Amino acid sequence: MSIYAKLEALQITLPPVAAPAAAYVPFVQTGNLVFLSGHIAKKDGKPWVGQLGKNLSTVEGQAAARAIAIDLMGTLHAACGDLNRVKRIVKLMSLVNSTGDFTEQHLVTNGASELLGEVFGAAGAHARSAFGVAQIPLGACVEIELIAELG
Repeated sequence: MSIYAKLEALQITLPPVAAPAAAYVPFVQTGNLVFLSGHIAKKDGKPWVGQLGKNLSTVEGQAAARAIAIDLMGTLHAACGDLNRVKRIVKLMSLVNSTGDFTEQHLVTNGASELLGEVFGAAGAHARSAFGVAQIPLGACVEIELIAELG
């Protein structure tokens, strides 16, 4: 099944690439690798604001991370023209806006990792880092960047 058929089955519509909010580009390709800049969580088109361990639950954080994965796939589509060219999702780095005693950043990030696995199958299995941070731009609850290999 093509990547786009999987997305359709999951009722996912890829968004267009968001305009950068500062001095950077949404993606850079070097060789067969595509590096996607960090994407912040959005809800209803606005930054998904909050802090895990204070006013957001792990389940809400997972939903935010899943939403970011959808945005990342939209940017990846723009970068390579066809998601079926993705040979491997290589790595995610996830920043979770969380309190000092919140320790479930890895579970929050699963919201993105699990969706990428559903969409890309074995090629969606990736290396990953998940960090708790004191703040993310615009007060967003989660930010994730992605590296992919193209075939």
